[in-house]
Amino acid sequence: MNTPDEHFLPRTTGGLDYLHDSTGTPFNYMYPPPDGEPWENCSYRTHAVDIVDARPVAHHFSLDRHGFELREVPTVLDDVDDDARVRARYYPEVETIACDATGGARALCFDHQIRRRSRGEQHLTFGRQNTQASAVGRVHNDYSEASGLRRLELALRDEAARAGICRYAVVNVWRPLIEPVLDAPLALCDARSVMAQDLVAAEIRYPERSGEIYVLKHSPLHRWHYFSGMTTREVLVFKQYDSQASGVSRFTPHAAFLDPAAPADAPLRASIEARCLVLFD
Repeated sequence: MNTPDEHFLPRTTGGLDYLHDSTGTPFNYMYPPPDGEPWENCSYRTHAVDIVDARPVAHHFSLDRHGFELREVPTVLDDVDDDARVRARYYPEVETIACDATGGARALCFDHQIRRRSRGEQHLTFGRQNTQASAVGRVHNDYSEASGLRRLELALRDEAARAGICRYAVVNVWRPLIEPVLDAPLALCDARSVMAQDLVAAEIRYPERSGEIYVLKHSPLHRWHYFSGMTTREVLVFKQYDSQASGVSRFTPHAAFLDPAAPADAPLRASIEARCLVLFD
């Protein structure tokens, strides 16, 4: 299905933070660093970019072609602060969504993150406001080539179980907890507009572990989209890694942005994102 002519779609302008410079491999601490260590060894520059509202033609977008798609969900998500309840009741729904969107045979939801914006945030960075996860304004992809490969090993530790898998993917299922989303909506970059040279492997350091993601160099070729006024009965499904090396989207850079058209009293964005390993026959 061809993407419609985007010149006729509504759009806004948002500031997205791209990698500007770094001393060696970029790293960012997600907790107060050890004494003498900087929070990060890299700098970011905000670029004003056109972000197309894909809402009028939402059905034209697909996960394998563009890297993302919008889907409706039937359930009401409640009590998200009860971690055990989320895992028991929401994870199975996420796994079904991931399989339906990808055509995968089975899926394993392996983590989730709740993000809540606070009133004092004037700029979106890497999503930490004290101890509360917030919206991320830096353009990134949750997995790199290396960490995407590693995810299968972490999820399926039995080597024999991994041996028969020809293809797998990691997808993110992002859902609002307030509606409509006017404050800090999520922008997604068309995977077809991203070149390999735009992706820079970066280390994210947590107290108990480190992970590798991609941060992005700016390119005028990047094509950005969002879906205006998302409700709590909608989810964005987007590809974060695919082991298939060609013919499908593999990485979908994304970031939140502050829409200049949003009312000053718009409810602050709250969302839950869950990540799924999808296995194909």
